[in-house]
Amino acid sequence: MGNVAVYPGSFDPVTNGHMDIIERGLGVFDKIIVTIGLNPNKKTLFSVEERISMIRESVGDNPRVEVNSFSGLLVDYVEKSEAHCILRGLRAMSDFEYEFQLALINRRLNRKIETVFLMTGASWFYCNSGIVKEAAGLGGSVKGMVPDIVLKKLKEKFPDMNGKTPEI
Repeated sequence: MGNVAVYPGSFDPVTNGHMDIIERGLGVFDKIIVTIGLNPNKKTLFSVEERISMIRESVGDNPRVEVNSFSGLLVDYVEKSEAHCILRGLRAMSDFEYEFQLALINRRLNRKIETVFLMTGASWFYCNSGIVKEAAGLGGSVKGMVPDIVLKKLKEKFPDMNGKTPEI
């Protein structure tokens, strides 16, 4: 199968920061499996099916990107996928601390699986799914922060969302 990485997350919704990690990750890996971790304790805006659909439409028909979901331990999913690496994006020191803890526990659970971190591009340093949902829910524009399909789906969920492009 080659050099395969699993890029896990909730992707609720997928942002341009996530897309940046996928695109740049393809420069390192032969294939990336973008997978939505099913967490029954997490309240989401979009269903798993909606999130998978938005990610698939955002990546297009790239044969090097697979999109699906999983439940259970990430390291078990990675091993079943015949991948050897977990791909994660980092924005800030707070991300690093949390991600470092996850990488350590995953390493303890399965020593054959490595974690690789990519720094988020400077344009997306402030962007995350929670901020996108909060801004959209309060009527703000998130144009340019998410792929077009996500913007469309957010407007369906939040009809009062401002369609204007903000001044930066």
